[in-house]
Amino acid sequence: MHRVKIHQGDITKLAVDAIVCAANGCGDSAGATADGNCSVGQVSIAVADNLPAEFVIHTLGPIWRGGDYREEEQLACCYNQVMDAAKQQNIKSIAFPAISCGASGFPTHRAVRIAIREVNQALRQNPLLESVVFCCYDPVTTALYRTQVGK
Repeated sequence: MHRVKIHQGDITKLAVDAIVCAANGCGDSAGATADGNCSVGQVSIAVADNLPAEFVIHTLGPIWRGGDYREEEQLACCYNQVMDAAKQQNIKSIAFPAISCGASGFPTHRAVRIAIREVNQALRQNPLLESVVFCCYDPVTTALYRTQVGK
């Protein structure tokens, strides 16, 4: 069974153990520190209310600033931290949005490559995770994921 799936639609409608909420700003959803600052890649887990998923894992994705500010490394950190949290919580299925794409301006083709690379690496270290869904919001992003998953 292939453990990575691609879905186009609303992530909040998926029946998975956890969905990932990728914030592009701070606030209570992104894990603020005591002084109100947020760290890119930091995660927090909350029980999902009124969703098919049991948990929501919040992460703060990087904002694209041209590629000279370690944005790719920071995005990889987001995926790594989420996958570590999923492993610690014994989550068997998880759905990711395209973290940092859209309003955060991360080039989608780069983000997709990073997402698939980091998730595949984490899957090799967590045989209990049965399914990872990349939930895409538009046909172009969906096509990029489908192309990259096949490589």
